[in-house]
Amino acid sequence: MALGAIVAGLVVLVWSADRFVDGAAATARHLGLPPLLIGMVVIGFGTSAPELMVSTLAAVQGNPGLALGNAYGSNITNIALIAGLVALISPLTVHSQVIRQELPVLGMMTLISLWCLFDGVISRIDAVILLLLLGGFLGYSIWRSRRPGTKDALQTDVEADAAGQNMSLKRSVMWTLVGLVLLIISSRFLVWGAVSIAEAFGVSDLVIGLTVVAIGTSLPELASSISAVRKNEHDLVIGNVVGSNLFNTLAVVGLAGLIQPIGVDPEVLVRDWPVMAALTLALLVFGIGIKGQGRINRLEGALLLASFVAYTAWLVYSVIGAR
Repeated sequence: MALGAIVAGLVVLVWSADRFVDGAAATARHLGLPPLLIGMVVIGFGTSAPELMVSTLAAVQGNPGLALGNAYGSNITNIALIAGLVALISPLTVHSQVIRQELPVLGMMTLISLWCLFDGVISRIDAVILLLLLGGFLGYSIWRSRRPGTKDALQTDVEADAAGQNMSLKRSVMWTLVGLVLLIISSRFLVWGAVSIAEAFGVSDLVIGLTVVAIGTSLPELASSISAVRKNEHDLVIGNVVGSNLFNTLAVVGLAGLIQPIGVDPEVLVRDWPVMAALTLALLVFGIGIKGQGRINRLEGALLLASFVAYTAWLVYSVIGAR
């Protein structure tokens, strides 16, 4: 039953997240919100909606380790599995100045997350700081986009995606509500199934969050990235990963920590955060480029994929060694 709940929960979670994002973007457009803000929500919040909902419910139900594992595991999956796999299929060239400016921001937020972890708990004060940083980043991004001559290909792409939601206001509100309700229901099934399996096998909810739940909730990022690379929109692939990781680091962890302080296992500091930081640094180097031309080639994509396999094997070995 627990395994069935995970599978069914993931399927409905991915489908309902897509419906929720489409409805929310169309509703925002009817309300006259800035196109770039809608586009950022679609790329960042939209693809992180499963992580946000799962982590929130995990915190409410007293499993904050699952929330933290889900956020950091999704960050690792986004870079190592998704960006690596897509680059292996088609090398990714980064043209967007927006991405080059946001990659260092992601690196800085990753360092700030380490500061929050150091005392062994993500307190409500830490959570508020993370959420305020997210609000400041979004506000600055909107202000920057309004300056003359700052729009580039990525902004045009995300605004076109947002404007492409040709729904009536009534229909968009309906899909927003339906998607939100199904997100909540499917997340409850997924969290229950994951916690049940963790308890049955004596595995921590942190490890379950880093593996099964993280990969499952990253499926929207994988789907949108493959769709973008088929359209030869390489900037959207990297923008998808960067935006999602920013939301995971700030919004997902921040909201979960605001609901209930998150105890930090020692393994997070010596294993999971260093892997996430190393992959973020690799993405920063690849995305910006040494000579100003950022590019993730097939060899670098293969290295990212290999790192994901090695990290997953490390997790499995740590579980087996602890038994």
